[in-house]
Amino acid sequence: MKGDIGVIGLAVMGQNLILNMNDHGYKVVAHNRTAEKVDEFLQGPAKGTNIVGAYSLQELVDKLESPRKIMLMVRAGDVVDSFIDKLVPLLDKGDIIIDGGNTNFPDTNRRVAALKEKGIHFIGSGVSGGEEGARFGPSIMPGGSPEAWPFVKPIFQAISAKTENNEPCCDWVGNDGAGHFVKMVHNGIEYGDMQLITEAYQFMKDGLGMTHDEMQSVFIEWNKTELNSYLVEITSDILGYKDTDGEPLVEKILDTAGQKGTGKWTGINALDMGIPLTLITESVFARCLSSLKDQRVEAEELFGKKESIVEGDKQVWIEALRQALLASKIISYAQGFMLMREASNENGWDLNYGNVALMWRGGCIIRSAFLSNIRDAYDIDSELSFLGSDSYFKGILENSMSAWRKVAAKSMEVGIPMPSMTSALTFLDGYTTARLPANLLQAQRDYFGAHTYERVDKPKGEFFHTNWTGKGGDVSSTTYNS
Repeated sequence: MKGDIGVIGLAVMGQNLILNMNDHGYKVVAHNRTAEKVDEFLQGPAKGTNIVGAYSLQELVDKLESPRKIMLMVRAGDVVDSFIDKLVPLLDKGDIIIDGGNTNFPDTNRRVAALKEKGIHFIGSGVSGGEEGARFGPSIMPGGSPEAWPFVKPIFQAISAKTENNEPCCDWVGNDGAGHFVKMVHNGIEYGDMQLITEAYQFMKDGLGMTHDEMQSVFIEWNKTELNSYLVEITSDILGYKDTDGEPLVEKILDTAGQKGTGKWTGINALDMGIPLTLITESVFARCLSSLKDQRVEAEELFGKKESIVEGDKQVWIEALRQALLASKIISYAQGFMLMREASNENGWDLNYGNVALMWRGGCIIRSAFLSNIRDAYDIDSELSFLGSDSYFKGILENSMSAWRKVAAKSMEVGIPMPSMTSALTFLDGYTTARLPANLLQAQRDYFGAHTYERVDKPKGEFFHTNWTGKGGDVSSTTYNS
């Protein structure tokens, strides 16, 4: 009996996905570039299962049922292209290659087109949930060649996480790089969520002078509210974890954050598409700032920086902080969905935003209770341009506004950096302001560069230039399309 699917790459994610597939009755053929890794897996975690090994790509291909389905769980970039180049001569028309890594979506676009010419189908699929998700049910976001989906769908939906209504957290996203784009935005929101939580932690620790046990209790309670989520849950675990000397382990971790690039890609795409993804880009910059550890240590001494204590009723502040975190989190998701909407329009993907929310409802890092509310919002209005306009989320934003402003103002007053939480508030203030000062900005551009402007008392699309000094000319430079 031949295998149902082959998986290349036996790092933790690859191994756990294979074991997950085996648990659901699928025969998996496992391959790794180093034969020792295959042996270790077969004699270790895969021992006693139906999983079989392949010690060459030819053996892998020979052991698979047609149409062959081969999933790459390898590092994104050149490694993926290298495996594709080696696999293609061994495959038949109609066979399927799947990239399950964190690939930049233009690479997926390119691979779908190139393989289509050879009669090979390609799927670029985001997989979220970390090691535990891969083993017991991840969120899976496939896109690429639509002809391949019916062959992969039973496997992916079987191994994916399920909602409380037993709906699979996996569905077809769209053509070409749509799946990897959605996974990229997922990771961008993940960056934002994590930064927001760390800002709340610093406000409690440095501003309110709370102990780690007190902060752990707060996060446990917050997880019983609308903030219920995987990241809030694990934060409570982390804050309660003690080192061997009984002290909180988290305070012994160097405060320099790493990143693999997906948050940066999200920000770059937002800039390219003209979407104000302020919160997520601030979270990326916060990681960049954290890496300047030596400079920060010197600057703190140079400026004599000291955070002031936040005075007042601690419980009142904790509730205000909860509301500010919740409102900011909504903005993070709202901006992410704005970016997906623009990408869908530009690329003709026809994304189903309710389905995206469903795919993120379980298994993934940003899974949270209010993703069900996001799905409901897009079920009501599939063309919703701003998530905060939905009645449920509008109500939370309005009810949280006073507390949100209070926390933002106090953070600036006492010197606690909260870049993502404050940028989220500033974004909403800008988004809900009918007339912004960009009229003056346009006048400046026309003054020094003759870039023209539109007038409120003239039809949109009609451009004007003014000789502001009497020394310039009447000829305009370039037209700015808003």
